[in-house]
Amino acid sequence: MNSSLILPVLAGLLCAGVVNYLADVLPRSRRLGIPECRQCGAKFRWADYLRARSCQTCGRSRGFRPWLVLIAMLGLSLLAWFQPNRMGYVLGLLVLAYFALVVVIDVEHRLILRPTSVFGAILAFGIGWWLHGLMATLFGGLAGFVIMSVFYYLGVLFSRFRARRLQASGRPVDGEEALGGGDVTLAAILGLLMGWPLIWFGLLLGVLLGGVLGLAVVVAVLVRGEYGRRAMTLFMPYGPAFVASAFLILFLPDLIAQFLPG
Repeated sequence: MNSSLILPVLAGLLCAGVVNYLADVLPRSRRLGIPECRQCGAKFRWADYLRARSCQTCGRSRGFRPWLVLIAMLGLSLLAWFQPNRMGYVLGLLVLAYFALVVVIDVEHRLILRPTSVFGAILAFGIGWWLHGLMATLFGGLAGFVIMSVFYYLGVLFSRFRARRLQASGRPVDGEEALGGGDVTLAAILGLLMGWPLIWFGLLLGVLLGGVLGLAVVVAVLVRGEYGRRAMTLFMPYGPAFVASAFLILFLPDLIAQFLPG
């Protein structure tokens, strides 16, 4: 292996292990501990867990997620190493690992957890203050919170309309929300990180990315002929879309600039 790759590869492996571990333990207990099998609750032996082996008690597979996170973090570590960003390699990789953790938990559990939000807010505030200054950081966080709060309450109105429709059709009301309070918190964190006025563009891009993903889901359901049955039960986590937007703006700004007028 090229000696210049040793550090980013090792750092990527370390971050992948941390992301996988936190994504396994935090949604279950909200604290650090020994990882447990999702099916039977048996605790993993560390040797089995680190090798992503199936549960030795019930045989449940760990699935592809540990390997997908490993590949993703290796790629992101190399990106941060060879593609300079304003945060530098170490802070940039820390932000990327935080992004990966938020996405994994949101996709698997439809949750943005308080422990990750507290850590993210501290990290984003510190980096934002360093990059943009105190006032731009604070205004960015406030703008993210206020803008996403508007979308959140619009989502509450939609959820009430949806509940009435489900009741009218005789189907159970499941309590799903178009947007959750965690999405508002995440928008505030990204606002601290990106600062004002960049946060408004970040949220706009996130909405567009979420719309593209939502359209893809609708098309897939239409192709399968299930839209009539599932029209009011289609929900997707929006957190990954906003994280993807922040990632593109912070780490691939030249790519974004190619699609902007002027």
